[in-house]
Amino acid sequence: MPLDAGTPVFPGDPPFASVPTARRTQGAPYDLSILTLGSHAGTHVDPPSHFFPGGVPADRLDLGTLNGSALVAEIPGPSDTIGPAELSGIPAGTERLLLRTANSVRWARRLEFFPDFVGLSAEGARYLVGRGVRLVGIDALSIERGLGPEFPTHRELLGHGVPIVEGLLLGAVEPGTYRLHCLPLRIREGDGGPARVALSRTAGGPGSGL
Repeated sequence: MPLDAGTPVFPGDPPFASVPTARRTQGAPYDLSILTLGSHAGTHVDPPSHFFPGGVPADRLDLGTLNGSALVAEIPGPSDTIGPAELSGIPAGTERLLLRTANSVRWARRLEFFPDFVGLSAEGARYLVGRGVRLVGIDALSIERGLGPEFPTHRELLGHGVPIVEGLLLGAVEPGTYRLHCLPLRIREGDGGPARVALSRTAGGPGSGL
């Protein structure tokens, strides 16, 4: 997700801002800006420390978990909640799962926050943990359906050491198997890591940038 003044943010999170402090057009030898952003701005990774004191922070996430073979799975509507039934077709052995939902269609039309986004239920998260999934990503600013205070989906995944990638733009990505490249900013003790995420082709599968 591109970061600029129009980047959507989850309600209550700080907006992104870029303020110039030096400009060549004003006599400076170079351009320089101050960036202000939340630790969960745009496409980002939730580490366990986001919800659990003493949990692994963004700078100590296992890069072997964040990078590797990944399945982009199309989750059809009309439900706004992804549970075990919607995930039953996920192949055994899937370690990294990116959920492409109706959110992608809406974001392809207009990049803005909408409260009725499709999310993963706690039961769905528990099902994926039981299947051995090591990373889950979704095309929403939060994987948690709704805006309640308990966050059971986050707690289920992060409590089992499963990092979450949120804010993916999957509108132009066909379902299939890819190689995931995900490198969050190395923010020391970070509770979140804005990330550049991309997909590349694998043998016999499609591929695309995110």
